Amino acid sequence: MKTLIKNGRIITAVDDYIGDILIEDEIITVIGKKLEMEADKIIDAKDRLVIPGGIDAHTHMDMPFGGTTSADDFRTGTLAAAHGGTTTIIDFAIQAKGTSIIGALDTWHEKAAGKTAIDYGFHMIVTDLPQERLKEVKRLINDEGVSSFKMFMAYPGVLLVDDATIFRGMSFAGEHGGLVCMHAENGVVIDEIVQRAIAKGHTAPKYHALTRPTKAEAEGVNRAIALAEMAESPVYIVHLSCYDALKKVKEARDEGVPVFAETCPQYLFLDYSDYEREGFEGAKYVMTPALREKWNQDELWTGIRMNDLQVISTDHCPFCMKEQKELGKDDFSKIPNGAPGVETRMSLVYNGGVVAGRISLNRFVEITSTAPAKIFGLFPRKGTIAVGSDADIVIFNPNKKMTISAQTHHMNVDYNPYEGRQVQGVPETVLSRGKVVIENEKYVGKAGDGKYLKRSTVQLRHREVAAAVH
Repeated sequence: MKTLIKNGRIITAVDDYIGDILIEDEIITVIGKKLEMEADKIIDAKDRLVIPGGIDAHTHMDMPFGGTTSADDFRTGTLAAAHGGTTTIIDFAIQAKGTSIIGALDTWHEKAAGKTAIDYGFHMIVTDLPQERLKEVKRLINDEGVSSFKMFMAYPGVLLVDDATIFRGMSFAGEHGGLVCMHAENGVVIDEIVQRAIAKGHTAPKYHALTRPTKAEAEGVNRAIALAEMAESPVYIVHLSCYDALKKVKEARDEGVPVFAETCPQYLFLDYSDYEREGFEGAKYVMTPALREKWNQDELWTGIRMNDLQVISTDHCPFCMKEQKELGKDDFSKIPNGAPGVETRMSLVYNGGVVAGRISLNRFVEITSTAPAKIFGLFPRKGTIAVGSDADIVIFNPNKKMTISAQTHHMNVDYNPYEGRQVQGVPETVLSRGKVVIENEKYVGKAGDGKYLKRSTVQLRHREVAAAVH
């Protein structure tokens, strides 16, 4: 099967030119001007941007949490991702305390097999790591293509691990080409603050935010960086939400410490005032970390511009208002933490970043695709438009406008946190490994189109890793 994309404005993290792309089977084979070649399918991309498919390095499909399960499974979640211009997700498999890490990976393979619309990989959430389990970590990195591991400083009794475990994990992963991703918040102190609030009868959704101070996140980030330095290992901070935490990342990077961080659209476009909505509406915005005061947004955008934040992922973890968020009707601490976002990321970031004049087109591609591909061992197979790369390509209409709504989105959730917001910039046609899965905004693929991706090790360490994403 040969596909020819003609007349598009091709944008990568470093390029910007008008050209044509020939795809043979799954791979980009020729890029040039005015290509005249036989093809089974020709796509005219005149007046469109041709960009690498988005990579969302932080999703939670079919994830058990707080007595329920996230509303999107690997079928609905990846179909929604494709509609939004994302062609690769990296989801989180979860090791339950005291169980096999390999067994956890097998469970998540079963959840995803034959369902996905796009390609996918896994990180591994590690909840305990005695010495005898380190060989499983090594096997994941060397044989299973899982080269990143997430650890939590939050959720005591469920996901939280102590500092010794974090240090052990960082040290071992760093030595074997792996990377530890940290949920950095002081969960032990937060739990104490939560209990005090409930004792005072403070049960409304807004208290989710009021019991999770930015200092608790900053302390966690600071500790994660210190542990990584002692372990002589790089570290990746997930879903950074506020200036207090960003300041710690910035200081460390200025000193040459290999620390990377992502933020998410919710922290760039939503804020604490959403918790003050009438009735139980604020529950829609209960996620961790919580939404912050609006002034933090400008600081995060500066972090994105200055490369102190390298990636925008979604932390897509949707729960329906009916029957799921309502579990916390009388107690905010029982509201499942999470919100949908895998479908809206690319348009939101284009609109709020490029259209608003905050970032360039090249930076837009870098933070939504190229940098996550480099950090998580997928580049140059993913994350760019180059000869030999997978033909994960989005034909993006930079001028078209759409209104975000739960009525029209494809995520399996009964609300949208950005309901009614108009954005400019819409993915029209999406190719996953050369196969058109979205055509003129309509899904034309099938479940099982996506493949599992074995990711390479993080070969470069310390300053070299930092240089790789500069």
